Amino acid sequence: MNLADTSGAILDELRSVLSKVPSTEAGAFVDDLLAARRIFVAGAGRSGLAGRAFAMRLMHFGFDAFVIGEIATPAYSKDDLLVVCSGSGETGSLVSIAEKARRIGGKIALVTIVAESTIGKLADRRLVLPAPSPKAKGGEAVRSIQPMGSLFEQAVLLLLDAVILDLMARRGVESEEMFTRHANLE
Repeated sequence: MNLADTSGAILDELRSVLSKVPSTEAGAFVDDLLAARRIFVAGAGRSGLAGRAFAMRLMHFGFDAFVIGEIATPAYSKDDLLVVCSGSGETGSLVSIAEKARRIGGKIALVTIVAESTIGKLADRRLVLPAPSPKAKGGEAVRSIQPMGSLFEQAVLLLLDAVILDLMARRGVESEEMFTRHANLE
């Protein structure tokens, strides 16, 4: 395969996975974001990187958004939303975070492959991306030309970027306004 064919195949895989996320669930997730006092994002590995990118865009939008584990992350409360990005929904550190968030009483949203995972059972909202991962047991049987969890990790980034576009449309926010919150001490 050449680069154009490989890129096309990857885009086809992403289109297929993202088309299976019900628009009603994605819309309800946007409602959750708008209702939250603050938004906390957690993830590990490459899924965590996609989550960090989402937290950054939420901040650009004007939300109080934080990444779990950063030194300046405040205490979570019952009025907050925790967004967890985990293909398997079983990553030990993320399970512990979700369990604590549940005890505190805030809402939990999970972007995952496996809705009925440990974190999935704790979550108020589950956005399921049917993609393969060696760690995700019980997910839909999907194949990918890409290694390991690449398809899920890419789909998380694109899904959460689409969520930002939905937020922008709902609130009439333009990219230029968001850019006013971009880092300027670079």
